[in-house]
Amino acid sequence: MTFLPCRLGAPRPGWTLDADIVVIGSGIAGLTAVLHARAAVPAGRVLLVTKAHLDEGSTRWAQGGIAAALAPEDSPEDHLADTLAAGVGLCDVDAVRVLVTEGPARVRELAALGAAFDRDDSAGGFALTREGGHLRNRIVHAGGDATGLEVERALITAVRADPGVEVIEHALVLDLLLDADGNAAGVTLHVLGEGTKDGVGAVTARAVILATGGMGQIFASTTNPPVSTGDGVALALRAGAVVTDLEFVQFHPTALWLAEASTGPATAPGPAGRAGPGDGGGPVGGQHTSSQQPLVSEAMRGEGAHLVDAAGHRVMDGVHPLADLAPRDVVAKQMSRVMAAQGVDHLYLDARNLGSSTLLRRFPTITARCRAAGVDPVREPIPVAPAAHYASGGVRTDTWGRTSVPGLYACGEVACTGVHGANRLASNSLLEGLVFAARIGTDLARGLPTPTKPANPVVGRGSAGLADPAARADLARTMADGAGVLRSAQSLRATTKALAALGDLRIGGTVTAGPDAWEMTNLRTVATALVTAAAMRQETRGSHWREDFGTTDDAQWRGHILTRLDAEGEISVTYEPLDAADGPPLSGRAGAARPASDAA
Repeated sequence: MTFLPCRLGAPRPGWTLDADIVVIGSGIAGLTAVLHARAAVPAGRVLLVTKAHLDEGSTRWAQGGIAAALAPEDSPEDHLADTLAAGVGLCDVDAVRVLVTEGPARVRELAALGAAFDRDDSAGGFALTREGGHLRNRIVHAGGDATGLEVERALITAVRADPGVEVIEHALVLDLLLDADGNAAGVTLHVLGEGTKDGVGAVTARAVILATGGMGQIFASTTNPPVSTGDGVALALRAGAVVTDLEFVQFHPTALWLAEASTGPATAPGPAGRAGPGDGGGPVGGQHTSSQQPLVSEAMRGEGAHLVDAAGHRVMDGVHPLADLAPRDVVAKQMSRVMAAQGVDHLYLDARNLGSSTLLRRFPTITARCRAAGVDPVREPIPVAPAAHYASGGVRTDTWGRTSVPGLYACGEVACTGVHGANRLASNSLLEGLVFAARIGTDLARGLPTPTKPANPVVGRGSAGLADPAARADLARTMADGAGVLRSAQSLRATTKALAALGDLRIGGTVTAGPDAWEMTNLRTVATALVTAAAMRQETRGSHWREDFGTTDDAQWRGHILTRLDAEGEISVTYEPLDAADGPPLSGRAGAARPASDAA
């Protein structure tokens, strides 16, 4: 049995700060939340806390773009249909309708802030392209394949121009502060800085917004940056919030394969002649090496590139009507099948048919990264392999971003709004961050909670301590081997056992409280929760692929797995079937609820 801390072991706060609203995270969701929170409290104080530099989240790495029904021949209903198809029966239809209906206005709002999206002068509007799972051209890009970077630039410019926003960089948020009634009342955090805001401090606030991004660093190979260590989900679990759908981790089919850097330990250096696995060091003092892999956007497949094996045979022919543009889970699974059958660790993306001019115009960033790794996509196929890319699950919210803890909101990848279901549709993630962050601002404008004082921190069980950061590479490899693209009861049991052995250390033991240990503890918490949910779901659906349960079973498993951390520090899971009103099942009807004891 694995016990996890109900609060992180840390020194008492040495400084305090008061704010009306605190936003944690500086990607598209966090920055948008800040701007709309300011509109909600024009005379108030909004604090933005970010783990590294303001521009170092996942948003800057987004290549594919933002999906929105902006073309005259497109419609929100068409976008909704494509999203529901990708979600394999688990999308919240109401949440998806909010996403696709409000999305176009949010994209135009972003353009009005100064985001320089690619234009089609002949059409007099946005240049729109198509990606996997979309039946129409509806993807907005900036700089060809540098959409995230441009979006982030525009949002940061707007945030920095607002004198009512205070920014604290290089700050790892530790735990949620709760008042005597269990309402969110602020956060504790650790800042690496100079002056009064250094070390562990406390921020009191009337509302807390989580926008901390994903958890890709729990896997040995991921497209996520070093900051993506699942901090928001871990914090929410420790605060008693419900998280859901954690088993659905999307593996992007085409990360640039960097030999041992992609498939070996997370700390493996890149081979001679190839780029290394990331930029090294952690954002708040971490001594680990990043396992981040460069993404090769599926927009390249949208332009006509094809997945092939070493002999040049097309991998997706006959597998799905959309072939290379099938939903990501379909492509990643087929690639894994082919790789296993051929005994290889990568395949190829052949983009030579696009030609030099198209590659340099549409994909300048990807082309440069490939060439830096010793691959010229103009002359040779690009070696690619699936890598952990996006967490479809997260902290459960309603359509206004409210979690199960009053006063705590969540948006972006850390949240589970229900729009993605079992598999996210390409380019819906940035849109989700925009739409639901704005809706949080609308909800806050209706009235902020009355200020309250945090109750004394409760350690809960008190005996579970911090995980050893020296085991971080072991955790990532364990998760990749046992809970990656391919899963089974046997692999998940082995993973659970390995996670339990990774540093269940006691406070005051051999691990020193600090950023490395806190991050590692968050990683272990989220990994344990994910594996527990994955073991319970005895079917294959979307991005959750069970080798021992190879079909989708709507009669038994069309529903959500809810995960909590109980007062004793143990992960508990329960199954919640979808109501018939939530949309048609993939096949059959929803089954009855079942206890967590049914988990494999």
